[in-house]
Amino acid sequence: MSDTTGPLKQRIGRYGVWDVALRAEEPERRAEQDEAAAELEELGYGAIWLGGNSTAANAAPLIGATGRITVGTSIQSVWQRDAAETAADFAELESAHPGRFVLGLGVSHGPMVEGYQRPYSAMVGYLDELDKAGLPADRRVLAALGPKMLKLSGDRAAGAIPYLVTPEHTAKAREILGEQPLLAPEFKVVLEADPTRARAIARAYLSRYLKLPNYTNNFLRLGFTESDVADGGSDQLIDAVFGWGDDARIRDRVNAFHEAGADHVALQVVTETTGGTLPREEWRRLAALLG
Repeated sequence: MSDTTGPLKQRIGRYGVWDVALRAEEPERRAEQDEAAAELEELGYGAIWLGGNSTAANAAPLIGATGRITVGTSIQSVWQRDAAETAADFAELESAHPGRFVLGLGVSHGPMVEGYQRPYSAMVGYLDELDKAGLPADRRVLAALGPKMLKLSGDRAAGAIPYLVTPEHTAKAREILGEQPLLAPEFKVVLEADPTRARAIARAYLSRYLKLPNYTNNFLRLGFTESDVADGGSDQLIDAVFGWGDDARIRDRVNAFHEAGADHVALQVVTETTGGTLPREEWRRLAALLG
């Protein structure tokens, strides 16, 4: 259960759902997405994290279709909209639905952004502009991986929402953040018990991320090798960044993040159709096994 008035940690609880298909903008999918968001709230998830390059405009319909669940961007790129527009969007949504939206910000990736340079400085400058525009620090979180961005997320935001990480990264992040800031890593789950099939589904999905230096560099910092991040990822890497197996094994993998210091885990269900069909049956199964 979550409320809309307490601290962010309290509002979002221990588990949320991360999904890119919930932010799709096709009008014909709106009813399905709204119905799914309402069911996620009923299932007890505390937050919906909108994958992709999402904005307050993507969050607004889901907030309108639900009563209390927090909806956050994961992430809005600082290169995507200027800070004044972002603050105005936040203020409009906050006026209509107080306490329901959290702004997740990130610096994206060099291969995806023309003119990408000095990402840390870009984030600091963006936060400065948000401060001037009056967007509260406790209503924004940062997609932080490295030590400098993690510290910034504790100093200038409510906390961090690291993507594509391990419990070992979570332990290091908690040490950097300290006790009070929110730490809400994303974790991918494949609800498949057969190792060969589970790893094949995971590897097909992970391969796109292994082309992005921000992620591969983070894996190398965590002790993985160049061979681990080649050819779609080694079995060792797959098993570290995906939860798969029977219910007990998946529950243990999710719990490992909490034991390492996470306040909340944003669960991304990965299937052969991820990004298209909403995995509603898988969300129900996850809610049951974590409940």
